[in-house]
Amino acid sequence: MSVLGIEILAIAGFLIAAYSVVANDAIQTLGTFLSSNSKRPWWVLWIFAAAVLVIVMAFGFYTQSGDIAFGRLNRLPYPDGGVQWYHVLPPIVLLFLTRYGIPVSTTFLVLTVFALTGGAETEGVLGKMLIKSGMGYVVAFGAGVVIYTVISRMWSRWIHNTRDQPLPFYWTLIQWSSTAFLWWQWLAQDFANIFIFLPRTTTEIDGVTQVTFNTPTLVFATIVMVVLLGWVFKTRGGKIQEIVLSKTNTTDVRAATVIDLMFAIILYYFKEMNDVPMSTTWVFLGLIAGRELAISFVANLRPMKKAVRDVLLDMGRLFFGLIISILLAVLVPWVATGNMITL
Repeated sequence: MSVLGIEILAIAGFLIAAYSVVANDAIQTLGTFLSSNSKRPWWVLWIFAAAVLVIVMAFGFYTQSGDIAFGRLNRLPYPDGGVQWYHVLPPIVLLFLTRYGIPVSTTFLVLTVFALTGGAETEGVLGKMLIKSGMGYVVAFGAGVVIYTVISRMWSRWIHNTRDQPLPFYWTLIQWSSTAFLWWQWLAQDFANIFIFLPRTTTEIDGVTQVTFNTPTLVFATIVMVVLLGWVFKTRGGKIQEIVLSKTNTTDVRAATVIDLMFAIILYYFKEMNDVPMSTTWVFLGLIAGRELAISFVANLRPMKKAVRDVLLDMGRLFFGLIISILLAVLVPWVATGNMITL
């Protein structure tokens, strides 16, 4: 049975993945935006983010020859036998992890099972994803340490000391612009985690892989994403938002702007590097870790011991998610088919 040419199981996987990924990962990009605009109506923020979402999807579809995943599925073709129940299980697990506020990498949790069950075409993709994501964490951590070591003494203390004072309107314009840029870069990276469940055609043109989604799929996916995004904004980010709120000065528009710009630039750099999917969660937590340690050391706005504990806790969540991802990708298909997958 199918709807719009999409098998029911694939639609189920897409719907679950769309909600889980947006609810878990979108807080990386929209968390500081939500926290620093907490006094504005949720629907105003939703309309803004939804408008950017629709523009990005349309841009990808019309400029990438129908590829709304921006090339991130070039190495992960649609399964020959269609989406199976074990492909849908990881986003269900992600749904429960999101419910308890655990910021695991959705890239590894959702894509690993496709990478390990895709045969020769996807051989080596998981290793490349791990390397690229690890590089992303290191680069983001280093950037956070260096930038905030330089600016923290004056910048962070200035924000801390003036946090209750009204800000000029231009700060809102700057922050909303930086959020739009970051939201764009995140969508271009993480659309793959959602759209991997939807049917597509993959062709080779002059040695270049081209992935194409049809128009009904685009319309269906856009409506679903906009609605789910509205729910995330109405609930103000849910449980995951607590991670953003626990960090230093993240409710301030000025602090949020710097975080967003740094995160967006790093994502843009890695997006242009190659078409291998990567974990934006690793990049985000690397940046936040470097930032927190630098602020604690230079500006003394929070105890260093507490900052180190938070960094180690976030790293533990990352590795927990990675282990769960690999176990699901190896054990579940083995139970279903009787064939053990080797890494």
